[in-house]
Amino acid sequence: MAARDNPAKAVKKGAQAAGGAQDDVTRDVIDSGALDAAAEAALAIAEAAQPDQAIPEGEAVVPATPPVIIGGVPAHALKEIDKATPARTGARAQTVSNTSPQAQRARSVVTGDPTETRNSMHRATKIVATIGPASTSPDILLQMLQAGLDVVRFNFSHGTADDHRQRAEIVREAARQVGREVAIMADLQGPKIRVGKFENNKTMLVAGNPFILDANCTLGNNERCGLDYKDLPRDLRAGDVLLLNDGLIVLDVTRVIGEEIHTTVKVGGELSNNKGINRQGGGLTAPALTEKDMEDIKTAMSLGADFVAVSFPKNATDMEMARQLANIAGAPYGIKPKMIAKIERAEAIPALQGILDASDGIMVARGDLAVEVGNAAVPALQKRMIRMARESNKLVITATQMMESMIHAPVPTRAEVSDVANAVLDGTDAVMLSAETAAGKYPVTTIETMAAICIEAEKSEESQLDRDFLDRTFTRIDQSIAMGALFTAYHLGAKAVVALTESGSTALWMSRHWSHVPIFALTPRVSSERTMSLYRNVTPLHVDTNMDRDAALNSALEVVVSKGYAARGDMVVLTVGEPMGQAGGTNTLKIVRVGDHI
Repeated sequence: MAARDNPAKAVKKGAQAAGGAQDDVTRDVIDSGALDAAAEAALAIAEAAQPDQAIPEGEAVVPATPPVIIGGVPAHALKEIDKATPARTGARAQTVSNTSPQAQRARSVVTGDPTETRNSMHRATKIVATIGPASTSPDILLQMLQAGLDVVRFNFSHGTADDHRQRAEIVREAARQVGREVAIMADLQGPKIRVGKFENNKTMLVAGNPFILDANCTLGNNERCGLDYKDLPRDLRAGDVLLLNDGLIVLDVTRVIGEEIHTTVKVGGELSNNKGINRQGGGLTAPALTEKDMEDIKTAMSLGADFVAVSFPKNATDMEMARQLANIAGAPYGIKPKMIAKIERAEAIPALQGILDASDGIMVARGDLAVEVGNAAVPALQKRMIRMARESNKLVITATQMMESMIHAPVPTRAEVSDVANAVLDGTDAVMLSAETAAGKYPVTTIETMAAICIEAEKSEESQLDRDFLDRTFTRIDQSIAMGALFTAYHLGAKAVVALTESGSTALWMSRHWSHVPIFALTPRVSSERTMSLYRNVTPLHVDTNMDRDAALNSALEVVVSKGYAARGDMVVLTVGEPMGQAGGTNTLKIVRVGDHI
């Protein structure tokens, strides 16, 4: 049957041959009103996709080159469909311009331009992963960095100070091998309130039975168990609800007598040594920083941690105290780490703005938070926290069970894929892996999978830069330059924004807004380079700025070109400060084409 006799069928056939993208391709082509031309192209694609002809005996066999995929469609298919599908007029929001990121990605892969192809794989969302028994070996950690790991998390709930120092050395060596700086995040344990140990290491609680939490109990049994937080009885009263083991066991408090908390088991189950305790709705008075945390801060500074994550802060005061302790401990090493507040207490929600103001960023720690406020409340809180962090020019990490099934399985569930993608679309700076990489079977595959999900999600993310700038007032010169550079690059279709920065502030302000234009932050400071590895859509690079302005700008362009991010003739927006070498001194914006005299 000729293509014009049944164009829709031909389109479907061509799309099937193009790698299984039948639904999206068919829908796009049919909607375009160009069925006849598209059918001819689709048949051509189908013919091109047929199996190779038999090779005569005696001739050499040349392996077939795998097709390049763009958003699930082979490049040759996309090229044919583009030619057969004229753009609709008068629909600016629904068409793809020649300078749009989508068009640039398509052109780069079709034409084989290696610079463009590399840019098409630029990932804006960063990946934080926890190091543990499954990922401590130098070889595995090196593969994780090569797969796209940006920040390595040290969980101070486990391991000794010497363990952490040894792992820090492995991380730094792996970073040297891949040729880029990687940040280290020290995640403090915090006041995790737990039950004590049991005579037989565990017991079974039955619904309806009484059970006592006794601060004076040494070894627990079927009737009672001890507490590691001795002040818990003073925080509770009859009618409170306790959630044990991440909410799997529920106890109703009936009365409190001295050091004993008498409860009735509402939801039973197996309770083993050292499981966590939460009060439904929050309200426990345990301080955010324990004696162990204070010692761990000293250890973190000795190994050169770039970020310190504080568990269970209730207010701004908790974060201010943690920052003061970290700055004092880091002074002998010349370190002032960035402070991340883990939002996992119900009390932290009404105090969120104050916590943001006292921190450099927040972590949406959905595990303990969900236990205290309820699972159903977490998704909306996540969106709210990400939005508030970006509006406050702060960082935000989304964490907990993002790829949990990959602890044991080589592929994630569809729900996990959607969870990661939605966090990306919400605007998170980073997505985090915990047990998946610390103890899972597939730490490298998990990072590769997460990176691929982020890239795909970012392709569909719409820029709202014009709306972001409405009714905004900038009071600082360096911030005004940063926003001006971002706005200019977006509307001129520049290939990149290149910011020469000392502290990284310019790059941080730019990264709060999504524009599809990659940002390259060049700095002479290793500490800034590591810190910026967590900034969304920012690629930190090292450059020597001990030179005059023009030489520094030329050097910056050379670095970006040598890394394959731009080519001769590409438009680039530059920002720099004069005199150079001063933090917060960015005051110049320059628009250039690579290869032209600066």
